[in-house]
Amino acid sequence: MSEPHRATLRYRERAFDTPAVKILPGEFFVTREDIALTTTLGSCIAACIHDPVAGVGGMNHFMLPDSTAEPGGAIVSSSARYGVFAMELLLNQLYAAGASRRRLQARVFGGAHVLPGVSVSHVGQRNAEFVREFLQREAIELVGHRLAGTEALRVCFFPASGKTWVKALSVTDLGGVARQEAEHARRIRRQPAGGDVELF
Repeated sequence: MSEPHRATLRYRERAFDTPAVKILPGEFFVTREDIALTTTLGSCIAACIHDPVAGVGGMNHFMLPDSTAEPGGAIVSSSARYGVFAMELLLNQLYAAGASRRRLQARVFGGAHVLPGVSVSHVGQRNAEFVREFLQREAIELVGHRLAGTEALRVCFFPASGKTWVKALSVTDLGGVARQEAEHARRIRRQPAGGDVELF
């Protein structure tokens, strides 16, 4: 499996004058630090999950591998395993940092149609349906979302407080987001999900 890994790109987010970590496709980050977690999204999904009592939160950035499966397929289908793994990894890191499942609040973004080509026309839709179904199955409260559509998004999440800032990107930025996600899609298709996935 092409496994998600912990983000390492730290920088200073000028929009909020705060330290930040950039979450790239296939990455995640969990922290109690008073920092920002940022990403840009098209067809991919970012799940921002927060425990308001423990003051810990995290973000991931993932895409389901392209497949011939129709939207609305079973969450445990082979194409969904990558998403399941990405979400379970984020949750397990949150629990390790002191979060409680019953207090978790989720905000999810992305799932837009920005990738060209008929073969990937439903990728964003499948990603959006997957994350909604996953959160429902796990009984995690969905407190905010901006899913589907045709706009690429920039997301800035503050894990210590749970606050989230979202902005639609300009048309000039869309090409860069689409190219980044198309390359990520090629990587995960070359290394399809496999092995055992533990569901909680």
